[in-house]
Amino acid sequence: MGKIIVVALGGNAILQAKQEATYEKQLNNVRKSSKFLAKLIKDGHKLVITHGNGPQVGNILRQNEEAASVVPPMPLDVLNGESQGFIGYMMVQSIQAELKALGLSTNVVNLLTRVEVSKDDEDFNDPSKPIGAFYSEEEAKVLMTERKWNMKADANRGWRRVVPSPQPKAILEAKAIKDLAEAGNVVVACGGGGIPVISNEEGSYDGIEAVIDKDRSGHMLAVEVNADIFMVLTDVENVFVNFGKPEQKALENITVKEMEDYVEEGQFSKGSMGPKVEAALAFARKRETSIICSLEKVDMAVQGKSGTIITA
Repeated sequence: MGKIIVVALGGNAILQAKQEATYEKQLNNVRKSSKFLAKLIKDGHKLVITHGNGPQVGNILRQNEEAASVVPPMPLDVLNGESQGFIGYMMVQSIQAELKALGLSTNVVNLLTRVEVSKDDEDFNDPSKPIGAFYSEEEAKVLMTERKWNMKADANRGWRRVVPSPQPKAILEAKAIKDLAEAGNVVVACGGGGIPVISNEEGSYDGIEAVIDKDRSGHMLAVEVNADIFMVLTDVENVFVNFGKPEQKALENITVKEMEDYVEEGQFSKGSMGPKVEAALAFARKRETSIICSLEKVDMAVQGKSGTIITA
């Protein structure tokens, strides 16, 4: 029996660290990713796909700032919408092409998605979401002085600009996503964690400048569509404890309680693996199975043969 799987694809799978941010390079990365995702669809699974946008939205923000004297810059919530559009476009094109090559006529749709957050979220006071390019520590210090950027070290890969990343409260287009998925469509939604909005006194919503973590929105999305599996795809095969140390250990099959104990120990960094583990735990507590694995082993992970598999 096919399963309903919500897949959270990292923004770095679309643009890798230190890679030149051209359209062609990003499209090529998306095409490679689509080959692995199409395997799951061919195996009879229903997919809802969300994706990160950290590198992309950071670059769009930089473009806006550099061209501010020529073209009026747009706020960060609008830039999230821009990244949803162009990444979603690449994903629809690429997945549809892979499915056609496999003899499948499944529709693939991209849905612009808003996600409600709180204007009082603590991350507005201590931003944690890395976006844009990587810099050396020396370059970061110059940028913090000259451009007044907030910058932090990102999981031993370099320094990056950070922006607020509030917790998601509600996916406003959840019903539409569920209806599309139940009708047999592959749905790309909640891109970049969703466009962050806050409720106003009129009962409507206003945009707010932030970038929501896609894994946190992804777990909510998985709950909303009654998924069997929530899968976080990353650039490593497993979650590790004592990462980078001689006693480093890969986690394979693990219970919610065991993973919670590692979280309590502070094993996972706030700007990198931390949100992935947090989101995977949140879904495993409520539903059935969460998996954190590499894109290349996605089909094996569904079979229980690869990745970090978290169950109650």
